[in-house]
Amino acid sequence: MNGAHDLGGFHGLGRVQREENEPVFHSEWEKGVFALLFATLGNGLINVDEFRFGIEQMHPAYYLSSRYYEHWLFTIEKGLVEKGIISKEELDARARRYREDPQAQLPERKDPKLADRMAALIKRGAPCTRPSVVSPRFAVGQPVRAKNINPTGHTRLARYVRGKRGVIHKVHGTFVTPDTNALGKGENPQPVYSVAFPAWELWGWDSAEPNETIYVDLWESYLEPA
Repeated sequence: MNGAHDLGGFHGLGRVQREENEPVFHSEWEKGVFALLFATLGNGLINVDEFRFGIEQMHPAYYLSSRYYEHWLFTIEKGLVEKGIISKEELDARARRYREDPQAQLPERKDPKLADRMAALIKRGAPCTRPSVVSPRFAVGQPVRAKNINPTGHTRLARYVRGKRGVIHKVHGTFVTPDTNALGKGENPQPVYSVAFPAWELWGWDSAEPNETIYVDLWESYLEPA
C-alpha cells in the first residue's frame, strides 16, 4: 500500500545513518519479540505477508517514531487479536499489569518441541517457493513495464518502479503471491522475475549514477509487455 511504510526511492530524506558495531538487539525486550515472531509463524498463527501488512497499517507518525522491533510487536499483537487467539481485553490487562509493576514475575512455560521447531525455522527460514504450475509469461531479455497501480492492500510492487520500463534479467521460479496471502485469500503462486531497470529510468538523468542498473524482483501480475 502507499504510505510512510514504503520510502524506497524517496528523495530528500538524508543519508542512512549507520551505527558502528551495532548490536543485534538494543534492549532485552527485543529478544522476546524476535522469539515471538517465530513462535507465531512456526505455529501457523500468522504468515509472513500478514506480518508485513500489519506493519503497513501502523499510523505513519507512530511508524516513523518507533523502533524496529516495535513494528514487529505491533503487527503480532494485531494479528493475534484479529484472529481471536487473544482478546483485546486480555492484551490490555496484561500490558497494564506490567506498566503498574515492571518487576512482576513473567510467566514461564517450557515446550521443548516448540523450541526445537523455532530453532529449525530460524536456521532454515520459511521459503515461499512453490511448484510451478504455469509457464512464465515473460522470457529473459524481454522488455517489460511495471504496472502503474496503487493497491489498497499489501503489495511488493514498490512505488518507485511503477510505470517504469525494464528488461527481464532472470526468471526465479514460482513463489507465493504476497498481495493475496496477506489478506487470507490464498497463496496463488506465480512466477517471479528479476527485472533490470536503468537507473536513469527510475531516478531521472540528473540523479542517476552513470551506467548504473537496478535489479528488482517482481511478481508476474505486476508486469506488462513494454
